[in-house]
Amino acid sequence: MVNKTELDGFLNFLQKIQSLSPEAVDSIVGLCSLISIRKNQNLQEIGQKCRTIYFVKEGLARIFYLKDGNEVTEYFAFENDLIIRAESLFTGKPSKKAIQALENTVFIGIPSDALFELFDTKPEIERLFRKIIEQAYVATVLRMEAIQFHAAEERYALLLSEKPNLIQQIPLKHIASYLGITQVSLSRIRASIR
Repeated sequence: MVNKTELDGFLNFLQKIQSLSPEAVDSIVGLCSLISIRKNQNLQEIGQKCRTIYFVKEGLARIFYLKDGNEVTEYFAFENDLIIRAESLFTGKPSKKAIQALENTVFIGIPSDALFELFDTKPEIERLFRKIIEQAYVATVLRMEAIQFHAAEERYALLLSEKPNLIQQIPLKHIASYLGITQVSLSRIRASIR
């Protein structure tokens, strides 16, 4: 059982998205577990089904997949960010993606089946998670549009402006794959910005 005070930052984050009654907060807390993963270890492996909704409590993580034997980073998750493999969570099929900690990371895990059951009795929790999923969807669309319509330099500058301190902790190879460029190109872009 997780101590409610261990979730204070996370609960404040949720309350900013959707106002929750004390009963709703208690229901969410009752589902939460804390999972500590060491740097470079996977929280979920490729081929596993996603049955848990995760948030980063502290640390840094990514979702990646393999393409021609190379790791491609699809998503970075920072503090309070949602990190799920939605294609698996909503279809029930094994995922072709993994979730990996990029530094020692503590995740908040919420089992999806139990959460979805709460939606029937606590509409405010359903609204909260609908808003969270909507935000994640919009972020995904914006990322896809950035790849389609913006040069690599612009994509890197945007990433740098959003998370300037944390970006310094991510290995260049992961940032390069996230931006859809080579590590050499990224080094060139970084050198031109300095």
